[in-house]
Amino acid sequence: MNVNKVFLIGRITNDITLRVTPAGQSVASFSVATNRTWVDKAGQKQESAEFHNIVVWGKQAELCNQYLGKGREVFIEGRLQTRSYQAQTGEKKYRTEVICERVQFGAKAAGGSQESFGSPKQGIDTPAQEPLETIDLDSPVPPVQDEPPVPAGETINFDEQNPPF
Repeated sequence: MNVNKVFLIGRITNDITLRVTPAGQSVASFSVATNRTWVDKAGQKQESAEFHNIVVWGKQAELCNQYLGKGREVFIEGRLQTRSYQAQTGEKKYRTEVICERVQFGAKAAGGSQESFGSPKQGIDTPAQEPLETIDLDSPVPPVQDEPPVPAGETINFDEQNPPF
């Protein structure tokens, strides 16, 4: 049995790049940094950072572009994929990426404003908007959903609706 599964919790190191393929499929790419600390044999605290290239497709790519930005914490679940390409010098290069299958948004970067979780990022082209919802950051972060959540007090009768696929 073979397994290719990646779980990362880290911070976004650059602004998200959103592109659209000729077939109309959205694809976002960005980098996530993860840190690790340990104590060496001499008793000194050591730290290192690792940088991961992330690729997100479809609706999740659009949501990442809308809600995430540099410094934002994310949980990424996906798989590793290495691809090759021809550099401008003619040299064959390789790039290992995490193909994201699921992304969960985490806390904002340290020193940021006290906006609620899930607020769209604001910039030159993005007008200020009301936050979607306030979530306790100590509670589990829900996965990105294509469908809006059911309002409080309402239930879904699955016999009355078509399956989501």
